[in-house]
Amino acid sequence: MDFGPFLLLATMEGLVMAAVLALTASGLSLVFGVMRVVNVAHGEFFMLGAVLAWFVADAMPGPPWIGFVAALAVAPLLVASIAALADTLILRRLNYEPEATIVATIGLLYILQQAALTFYGPDARPVVAPFDWRIQLPWFGWSGYKLFVIAAACAILTGLWLLLSRTRIGLVMRATQYDSETARAFGIDVDRVYAGVFALGAALAAVAAVLIVPIQQAHYLMGGDPLLLAFIVVIIGGLGSLRGTLVAALLIGLSDGIIGVFFSPTLAKIIATLFVAMVLVLRPQGLFGRRPA
Repeated sequence: MDFGPFLLLATMEGLVMAAVLALTASGLSLVFGVMRVVNVAHGEFFMLGAVLAWFVADAMPGPPWIGFVAALAVAPLLVASIAALADTLILRRLNYEPEATIVATIGLLYILQQAALTFYGPDARPVVAPFDWRIQLPWFGWSGYKLFVIAAACAILTGLWLLLSRTRIGLVMRATQYDSETARAFGIDVDRVYAGVFALGAALAAVAAVLIVPIQQAHYLMGGDPLLLAFIVVIIGGLGSLRGTLVAALLIGLSDGIIGVFFSPTLAKIIATLFVAMVLVLRPQGLFGRRPA
C-alpha cells in the first residue's frame, strides 16, 4: 500500500477517536463551564457507560442490534441518574468549593471503579456491534460501524449545540454559568440546574463509551485514558468552551491516528502532552477560552 492509502486509513481511524473524544470532553467541559467543577470522576462515568452497555446488551434476546440500541438508550440514562445522585448527595453539600469537589470526585472515582470490579469483574468483554458490513475502498476495507460512530457523534454534538444555543434550557444554563447568584435571584433553581448539567456531562461520556465499546471492549479500568485525553482536549480548547473542545478533539484525534499509524501511539501521546504544555505557557486560557476578568 502506498503512502496515500496509509494516510487515508490513519485519518479515518483518527476521526473515530476524535468523535468519541469530542463527546467525552464536551461533557467534562460543560460541567466545568457551568458549575466550575473539575470532575476527576468523569472517566469513570465513561467506564460505567461501557460496563452497563455490556450488561444491557447481554441481557437482551434477539439479534445484536436490539441489544446495542437498548444499551445506547439505557446506559446513558442510568449513568446520568447516578451522576445526578452524586451531585445531590456530595457536591451540593460541599457548596461546589473547587478544592473540596476535586477531592470528592477522586473519592467518587474509586467508589465507581471498585463497584464495577465487584459486580462486573476484572475481565474485558465486548459488546457485539449492531452490524458488521464493511466499506470496500480500492486499497482496503473499512468498518461501516466506525463510520456510524462518527455520524452518531456528529448528530449528538449538533443536538447538544442546539440545546445550549436555541432552547430555554440552554438559556438557563448560560445564565447560571455567567452569574449563579443573579440567576437564583431571578427564580432559577440553580441546584437543579447543576444536577442536570452534571448528569448531562456524565451521559455524554456514557454515550461515547457505548459507541466505542464494540471496538475496544468494556473493562473496569478503562476510564483512565479517556479522562486524561479529555483533560488534554479541554485545556487546549479552553475550559468551558464547547467550540474549543470540538476543535481540540479533532486535532488530538487526527494527530493520534496519523502519528500512531506512521510512528507509534506513545509518540502521539507525548506530542499531545507537549502541546498542552505549550498552550499553558503561551495561552493559559486555551485556544478559544476567555481570559479571566
